[in-house]
Amino acid sequence: MKTIEDLDVAGKRVFVRADLNVPLSGGQITDDGRIRAVAPTIAKLVERGAKVVVASHLGRPKGEPDPQFSLAPVSVRLGEILGKQVAFATDTVGESARAAVAALADGEVALLENLRFNTGETSKDDGERKAFAEQLAALADLYVGDGFGAVHRKHASVFDLPALLPHAVGDLIATEVGVLKRLTEEVERPYVVVLGGSKVSDKVGVIDNLLGKADRILIGGGMAYTFLAAKGHEVGISLLQKDQIPVVLDYLKRGEESGVEFVLPLDVAVSANFPDTKTHAPVEDFEIVDADRIPATKEGLDIGPKTRELFAAKLADAKTVFWNGPVGVFEHPTFAQGTKAVAQALVDSDAFTVVGGGDSAAAVRILGFDETKFGHISTGGGASLEYLEGKQLPGLTALEG
Repeated sequence: MKTIEDLDVAGKRVFVRADLNVPLSGGQITDDGRIRAVAPTIAKLVERGAKVVVASHLGRPKGEPDPQFSLAPVSVRLGEILGKQVAFATDTVGESARAAVAALADGEVALLENLRFNTGETSKDDGERKAFAEQLAALADLYVGDGFGAVHRKHASVFDLPALLPHAVGDLIATEVGVLKRLTEEVERPYVVVLGGSKVSDKVGVIDNLLGKADRILIGGGMAYTFLAAKGHEVGISLLQKDQIPVVLDYLKRGEESGVEFVLPLDVAVSANFPDTKTHAPVEDFEIVDADRIPATKEGLDIGPKTRELFAAKLADAKTVFWNGPVGVFEHPTFAQGTKAVAQALVDSDAFTVVGGGDSAAAVRILGFDETKFGHISTGGGASLEYLEGKQLPGLTALEG
């Protein structure tokens, strides 16, 4: 893959496909990690005299403008991080976009409105996608792919557009791919994987692939209750995917045969009611119970203190750690202790630690951890998982051409 150092960008319009899909609440950005992650690439292009045209998706609008998914707040925050004004186009390929790009002087930046306000961006029809990509290509001379969180999508700006312009990878994607190679090709052992999140079905492919690579797999979050049920334990009203129990039993059997240790919760924090993650109202009936003693009327919402100690011990001697998915409802203080303990164990270890994007990355920041204490915090949860599953990622394939 070519890098931006291989491109002559001075005076050229450079289209940067970023991933600025940040969480918003009431129009306010609640986690700007993805903006900060791509800012160095944009800054480097600015310093070299490029006219930078930044584009991204945000959320899942239905192919038409929707104010709640506007990138307008992102343009303001990006400008603050770059230390310079970022022009904002109120459309993607229309009059506003063309005018914003035409007005750029060397070293200036414009951000286009949400790419997914156009049906062509996510269309399954190759012709419709290509037609939209051609409209985007008319705004630029060069293409830089740096939206790692979107490279697993066969979308117009990710897959079709690079074929229409001279292209290169940005620094963020180059870093992400280098990190993932360390998790798949150049692994230093012991290699410990921590998997959380809601559903086993979301992690089927990655568990399947890691069974031949990891030394230990620690299971937390909502998916843990399907593992506990597979072991014959009562899980009350906890999140349970009964259809995945045969899959889990197969994993446990294969792990035993191949020497991969599955580590499940010993105890859990439970309640009869899902906590209010906005008001953080106290949870009066919460209690800690053994993982095989979950009351029939309660659901597991976090790992307990014995499990926190167990997980920390299993991470202590690791040389490589990949963590994807919080191990509890970290948005509520009562049930954030497990996720906080996992993050702390990573900070305390001497391992090369990778936080695999999505909710895990958000949890690290929300819980107040210093990001520099981790080896790498990924910007792409889904993309990271699909890479670890061994899948071809369309956005990376397009940049290799």
